[in-house]
Amino acid sequence: MKWAPHLLPEDRAEYERLLDEALRTASDRPELAAIGRRLDRSQLRAMALGAAALISTAAATEYALYVRVREQHRRPSGASVMSSVLGGSGDGTTPGAGFGVVVTVLTPILAGTAALVLLLLGHVLKMLDPPPDLAAPLLTAGWFFAAVTTVGLLVAVIGLLVTALRNRPAETAAAQGPGGGAPDELSRAREAWRHALLERGIVPFLREALAERGPEPGPGGVHTPVAERLRPLPRSAGTGFTGPGPGLATPETGAE
Repeated sequence: MKWAPHLLPEDRAEYERLLDEALRTASDRPELAAIGRRLDRSQLRAMALGAAALISTAAATEYALYVRVREQHRRPSGASVMSSVLGGSGDGTTPGAGFGVVVTVLTPILAGTAALVLLLLGHVLKMLDPPPDLAAPLLTAGWFFAAVTTVGLLVAVIGLLVTALRNRPAETAAAQGPGGGAPDELSRAREAWRHALLERGIVPFLREALAERGPEPGPGGVHTPVAERLRPLPRSAGTGFTGPGPGLATPETGAE
């Protein structure tokens, strides 16, 4: 299967869905009424998939706009909750919020490290005989920092949860439009690409394939199906062929 270089892998399934929709609703289009008499749906689908590179170029402008708008809407949603928390509210009304959150996050880390060092050192000194007077204060300070670490962890976790819950409605509103679905700009760009691809690419291709003359007598009076005549012919030595369109080969002037 050939795909247009500019068609992203995530959009190839949409191309196939549009093609299947056009074939399924062909009875509603008078120009596609010949389906089943000359070419059936499976033959047309195979031909359209093989010519995807040509068909998709009919909506190249709309597709480029759709991809650009989609990337613009995806970029803000990539921010993590932690970066949102560390960056504060982002509206400039609380400039100290970011620093306060950083202190809240770093406090349990620093206090935990101090508690571990002081408790370890205090227990080592307490093992001496006789234990020095410094051992008891070190153990007391170690347990104090251990308590600070516990409180700091609780405060940090609660702060993260509150910030995540507070930012969720804003992220949901940014990811959705006023109507609760995709943003209006993204939805319009997607529908414009789909409409252009269907009306200027897929349907004209199917119409031209069906407009080709029915079975013609081949050499020796044998009828050659349209699908066979649309298949690319090999270029043999001494005989040139040029194709007016994808897959349709006609002999050059003067060829025997």
